[in-house]
Amino acid sequence: MTPDERGTIVGNDGLARPPWAAVDALLQEYYDTEWGMPVRDEQGLFERISLEAFQAGLSWATILRKRPAFRSAFHNFQPDAVAAFTDDDVERLMLDAGIVRNRLKIRAAITNARATIALRNEGGLVDFVWSFQPDVTPSPLTHGEIPTTSAESIALSKALRAKGFAFVGPTTMYALMEAIGMIDTHLVDSHRRGSSGVWTDRA
Repeated sequence: MTPDERGTIVGNDGLARPPWAAVDALLQEYYDTEWGMPVRDEQGLFERISLEAFQAGLSWATILRKRPAFRSAFHNFQPDAVAAFTDDDVERLMLDAGIVRNRLKIRAAITNARATIALRNEGGLVDFVWSFQPDVTPSPLTHGEIPTTSAESIALSKALRAKGFAFVGPTTMYALMEAIGMIDTHLVDSHRRGSSGVWTDRA
C-alpha cells in the first residue's frame, strides 16, 4: 500500500488522524488544534500566506518547527511592520539561521505585506480571500483523493497576483485554503472532520 492509498491511523489515544499527523508530536498537535480551523483576521491570514510561501519546496514540519523564529524575525507578521522592512532587514533575515533563508521568499513576504495594506481600501485581505470559498468541499477517504489545486485556488492565485502578491501559486493557495478552513480535506473518518464549523456535513 502506497502512502496515497492509506486512510487514517488510529493513535494510542484512540483518535483517527491522517498519516502525516499520526507520528510526529508537533504535527499531531498542529493537526488537532490548528489545521483546518477558520482564520478570519488579517494578521493571522497574512502569517499563513507567508508561511505557505516559505514552505514551497520544503516540508510543513520544517516550517512549523521554525515558526517561533519566523514570528520573531517578522514581528509576529504584523503587515504594517513587515511592509516597512528595508534592504537592511532583508540582509538581517538572510543571516537568521532560525528561518528559511531564501531571498526571493523574504522579499515576497515584504511585497505581500504591502499588498495586504493596499487591500484595506477594498474591504481587506480576509474578505478578499474568503470570497473564493467554494460551494462544496472534498470528501477524501485517503490522502491520494485530496486534490492539490482547484478552480477556486487557481482563481484565488490569479486574483492575488493581480493585486501585487507573490509566491501565491494555485497549489500554495490550495494548501492555504485547507489550512484556514475554506475547504475541509480532513479524511472522512478523521476525528477532525467537520470540526471547523464551516462545513456542517461531515461526509
